[in-house]
Amino acid sequence: MSGFIFALIAGSFMAIQGVFNTRLTESSSMWVANTVVHSTGLVVCLLLWFFSGRASFAPLLQVPNKWYFIGGILGAVIVYAVIKTIASLGPTVGVMTFLSTQLLTAYIIELFGLFGTEVVPFDFKKVIGLALVVGGIVVFKI
Repeated sequence: MSGFIFALIAGSFMAIQGVFNTRLTESSSMWVANTVVHSTGLVVCLLLWFFSGRASFAPLLQVPNKWYFIGGILGAVIVYAVIKTIASLGPTVGVMTFLSTQLLTAYIIELFGLFGTEVVPFDFKKVIGLALVVGGIVVFKI
């Protein structure tokens, strides 16, 4: 149950964050806004780390796949893409497009067991579900 609650919180916050980030960019520049977004996130994470047990960073040196460290780079690209998308498509169509792309990408990751995930068998119902989401975007845009 808590997974769904966290998903609802994350989904809501992602939509709000996209609009906020777009508004920040209107007052400055893309890369200044992106820097502010990630810097404030870093400060919050460091504060939470400091007050919640201070786990060691050393185990990260043992991560078997060093590609996992590019999450911050992906975050910068994501913020850039979200700002550009919301500025041109608006929040609703932008989020619908993000969602459908995330669903497709997540399904491909699971189908092939990428990045250490458990492989799931192909399920045509999931493809139909994804097609319905994409169809919803088309209907919404009309």
